[in-house]
Amino acid sequence: MNAGIPFLRVSGTHREVGRQVGAATAETVRREVTVPFDRVSVEPYRAVTAEHLPWVLDELEGVAEGAGVDPFAVFAASVVELAPGGGCTDVVLMPEITADGHLLVAHNNDYTAGSERDYVAVEWHVPGEPVCFTLGIGPWLAAGWNDAGLSVTANALAPADQRVGIPRVLQLRDVATRATLADAVEAVLHPARASSYNWVLAHRDAQAVNIEGGACRAEITRPERSVLAHTNHYVHPVLLDLERNPEIAGSTTRLRRAHELLALHDGSWTVDALLEVLSDHENAPDSICRHGDAGGARTVFWCVADVTAGSIRYGSGPPCSSEPIFHRVLF
Repeated sequence: MNAGIPFLRVSGTHREVGRQVGAATAETVRREVTVPFDRVSVEPYRAVTAEHLPWVLDELEGVAEGAGVDPFAVFAASVVELAPGGGCTDVVLMPEITADGHLLVAHNNDYTAGSERDYVAVEWHVPGEPVCFTLGIGPWLAAGWNDAGLSVTANALAPADQRVGIPRVLQLRDVATRATLADAVEAVLHPARASSYNWVLAHRDAQAVNIEGGACRAEITRPERSVLAHTNHYVHPVLLDLERNPEIAGSTTRLRRAHELLALHDGSWTVDALLEVLSDHENAPDSICRHGDAGGARTVFWCVADVTAGSIRYGSGPPCSSEPIFHRVLF
C-alpha cells in the first residue's frame, strides 16, 4: 500500500538534511547497518569518496547522527559493489510519440520481497542546489528528479571491471543534484567511480540518454525511433565482455517483452498507457511486473514521470495492484 512510501521534506546544509533523513528513517538505517562488513575492504571506498565527494560523506555522517548509529557502518551499507543485487526495468518515450508532446520516463524497481517497508520519498532543499525529489531506502537513492528538469533512473549491472572507488549508489545522490543533462553525464562518468549502473537520464528540454558501462568504460546512446528501454544486462556490443549477471536470462526476457509492448502501441502514448507496460505479467516470473514468484525479486516500487511537466506518479509494490501517489517536482 502507499503507506509504505512515506513522504519527507528536509532542508538545510548537507549535514543537516542528512541528520533529518537519518532521524526519520532510523529504523531502516539501523536495520541496514547490522549487515556484516569488512572494515578493511570498505575503508578504501570511503577514502576515495572523501576525496571526490566530501559533501556526500558529510551528509551520510549526518544520517548516522540522526539515526544514532556508527557513521562508518552507514558508509559500509552504501558500498553496493560488495553486495550486488536488485533489478529494474526502464522505459523512455520521447515527445514526438506521446499524446501531449511530453517526455515520459517509467521505472519498475525490483528488489527483495518485504523491502517495500523501507522506501521513502524525500524532497531535498539544500541552498545553492536544485530542489530534488527522490525515492529510495532511507538515504540510499534509487531514482531522482529535480526542479531544474532532470530525471535520473537506473538499472543495476554486474560489471566485470568494478574496483575501489565512489560507490554507484552515492553517485546517484550527486547526479540528482545536477541542473543540466551534460552535467549529469559528467557526474555519471566520474573517473573515480567504483562501477556503474545503466543510467537513464532525461531532461525537460526534450533530451534523453542511456549510459551503459562499468568502472573504466562506458557507451552513451540515445533513443531509437523515439523509444528507449533497458533492464539489467549489457546490450551495447562493445561492452558485452563486461557481463557478469548470473540472472541475465530473466533480464533479456523482460527487455524483449518491453520492446514488444512498445512496438504494439499506436504512438499516442499517455502516462496511463505507460503504466500498463509496467504492469505487464507476460513471462512470469520474469515479467516486467514482478511478484517474487519462485523466490525471485519483486517490484517494490514503480514510478512514471512526466519530465516535461515535472510530475511523478509512483506507488509501493507491483504497479498492477497499488494506488498511485502524485507528486509535482517543479515547484
